[in-house]
Amino acid sequence: MKKNSLKYIFCIIFSIIILACSTKKNSLVGRNWHALNSQYNTLYNGDVALQLGINELKTGYKDNFWEILPVERMQLLEETMLPGEKTKNANFDRAETKATKAIQKHSMNIEGNEKNMQMDEAHLMLGKSRYYDQRFIPALEAFNYILYKYSNSDKIYEAKIWREKTNIRLENDALAVKNLKKLIKNYKLKSQVKADANAILSQAYINLEQKDSAIAPLKKAISSTKLNEEKARYHFILGQLYESLKFNDSAHAEFQKVIEMKRKSPKLYVIQSHAQQSLLIDQTQDTIAFLEKYAKLLKDRENRPHLDVLNFQIAAFYDKLNKKEQAINFYNKSLKARSEDSYLQATTNKNMATIYFDRAKYFKAGQYYDSTLTKLIKKNREYFSIVKKRENLVDVIKYEGIVQNNDSILNLVSLSDSDKRNYFEKHIAKLKAKEEAKKALEAKQKEMAENANTASGIQDMQTFPKKALLDNDETAARPSPPTLPKNNVSANSSSFYFYVPTSVAYGKLEFKKRWGKRSLKEKWRWSVDTNENKNTDNSIVENKTDVVSTAELEIYNPDFYIKQLPTSQIVIDSLGKERNFANFQLGVIYKEKFQESKLSASKFELVLKSNPEERLILPSMYNLFKIYETTDVAKAEKIKNDIILNYPQTRYAQILSGKITEEVASTESPSEIYKTLYKKFQNQEYVLVLETIDKSLSQFTGDDLIPKFELLKASTLGKIKGIEEYKKAINYVALTYPNTKEGKQAEDILKLNVPTLEKMALKQQDTLSKNWKILYKVGKRDAIETKTLTEKINKYILEKGYDKYSASYDFYTETENFVVVHGIASREYANFFIELLRDTKGYKIGLPSEIISSDNYAVIQVKKNYPEYLGLKM
Repeated sequence: MKKNSLKYIFCIIFSIIILACSTKKNSLVGRNWHALNSQYNTLYNGDVALQLGINELKTGYKDNFWEILPVERMQLLEETMLPGEKTKNANFDRAETKATKAIQKHSMNIEGNEKNMQMDEAHLMLGKSRYYDQRFIPALEAFNYILYKYSNSDKIYEAKIWREKTNIRLENDALAVKNLKKLIKNYKLKSQVKADANAILSQAYINLEQKDSAIAPLKKAISSTKLNEEKARYHFILGQLYESLKFNDSAHAEFQKVIEMKRKSPKLYVIQSHAQQSLLIDQTQDTIAFLEKYAKLLKDRENRPHLDVLNFQIAAFYDKLNKKEQAINFYNKSLKARSEDSYLQATTNKNMATIYFDRAKYFKAGQYYDSTLTKLIKKNREYFSIVKKRENLVDVIKYEGIVQNNDSILNLVSLSDSDKRNYFEKHIAKLKAKEEAKKALEAKQKEMAENANTASGIQDMQTFPKKALLDNDETAARPSPPTLPKNNVSANSSSFYFYVPTSVAYGKLEFKKRWGKRSLKEKWRWSVDTNENKNTDNSIVENKTDVVSTAELEIYNPDFYIKQLPTSQIVIDSLGKERNFANFQLGVIYKEKFQESKLSASKFELVLKSNPEERLILPSMYNLFKIYETTDVAKAEKIKNDIILNYPQTRYAQILSGKITEEVASTESPSEIYKTLYKKFQNQEYVLVLETIDKSLSQFTGDDLIPKFELLKASTLGKIKGIEEYKKAINYVALTYPNTKEGKQAEDILKLNVPTLEKMALKQQDTLSKNWKILYKVGKRDAIETKTLTEKINKYILEKGYDKYSASYDFYTETENFVVVHGIASREYANFFIELLRDTKGYKIGLPSEIISSDNYAVIQVKKNYPEYLGLKM
């Protein structure tokens, strides 16, 4: 009887459990069963994953303190996720999965009403996980579902706030403002919910560029929130808003509130508040207070992670005081701090570049501009501004390098033999001192490694059997890799040999001592310096030592350097010419681009003192006259008289003597001459163009249009002499003017056009061509015979109505040219047309002629191989 009772009880309990698991039965047991299961199982695990994901998101987020901070610390990624792709953060994926599982397994939607009180929590978690995963449309759907289905939920206000946060992310800021204002006005909210609502409202106003409207809700958020991190952030944002509205006193007060929070605020906000305050007040009015404040901040050990910001502010302070050396010192300290703030690094490098630029140290300024560009966003307007400044320095860096290099060589060449030897002996002494210092450092490292090895060896001897050391003489002879003593190694650190720096250092020294310097390749034991004595290791080491000794003897011997100096007068002269030209170019650049009159004048003076080529003398003198005209009238007058007296027939002398004005001379300016030449080039006056270009290159040396003249000269040479000369001239332009528009254009021609032209070849049988030409060989363009022939053919074409035909003069070489009849469809008709011209009364053109396809005609013009075509035809 007792057994039957237990049996019935078991069945009843089992039935109750089955009924409780049903989501279709609206019972007290069922509701509580599913509510407890969803809350303390599925949703609990989901909430844990969500919090982990949020913490990871905040940890990886980096604030940009150069702009107004966003209320919420979440970085929006540019790339969007495609359907079916995995989420960016596995924790959000897990939270979403748990929320979905809770809804699917524990939702009790009976007759349109949800009976499980935890389902609003599940949908809120679902929306949050999607929001943080930056899938805002699905997140919006989840939040709207709560507002639609769970109007009596205690999470309804929180859901409304999250909906508006999502709207803001979707750039529906105006809608968010409208909804949030209604929520705050009409409902009594809990303090933290109220803080969140006001903070998000403030963010919407900031996005709408209504900064004055953003202030009031942000203040309410500060008073409502109990989270110190949020209070500090909101105070900082409020300070930034006041600063942007030019309310500097209010901004300073807000930043001071962050500072006064001390440890309650994250240290980064405190440091940045100090930095922002230094921008609001003219610190140069009270330099002592500023320096004392920052000395204290630098001394605080807790501020070590923020030395980049602190040192930058001190550097900027000295920069304002025009104490550039101190500014450079602290800017360098800021850079050495290895800041994670890329814009801070960019600004530091830019400020350093500006200092060196103002000092006319353009080479160094260029290096800092390069560093600046690596830290800026490439689509930024500031980036393109820096790029433009940097491009202006390209030629300066190039020519300054040439001057320094050539000057150093020429100075050494000019020394006597004894002075040369003394110079290089001093150089060798410096090399030896460096080598001694290096050896001392290596010896110290070796000693440290041996000490560490000894300590570990003593410990090993206590536990390692002595027999193991005596069994193998070879092993005993070689030192074992040292290890640190066990009491110095933490429980978490690895005992792996290569993880112990002293062990690795000792191993390297032992290897180098035994084998010397070896390259990383197969059969490394074999010496690359000799093929003899390969059988023993000792011979290899000896051979390696001999090679090293020989190399050491060379670099420590003055003759090694002296014999590398140029001795040929041709080479020495070419170095001088190259240096003079570089100095001239620098003079022009400093004068025209940077308005550095003093520096420009010094360069032109150097040119004139250095036995320059004749083509550089007059331009240098004239440029000096223009500089001294406003800075030193006496010098200007002296140079003017010198030019008029010694170079009376030149354009410069005529301008200075008043025979022609600069306005009249401008008609003979480089730009006007280039335009004239280009028209003549189009008119096939190639010989005249080439002669004029050569004169212009000498006359206008240093002018910005010189690369244009060179490119036109290359094209002209191609027309006169063919592809080979064209290729050489184009290559010269590309190499000589690589940073100009013309130099880059020449580089493109070399890569794209020249190979195509070189591949062109004559075709022996071109019967398929539908475009033929008749060639009559003539002399120069202005010869009477040439003009008469062209006029006759054109008259005949017009008279007979051959609309598709035309005749023209085509340049071929300096002595041989063609009158060409164009537009003939076949070889046969070309022969017929020749007969018509020969036999028609009044024309009687019996000159020798050749028929050629258009393709072959293009080849002979490019390669100048007309004789080859005639031979091919025969």
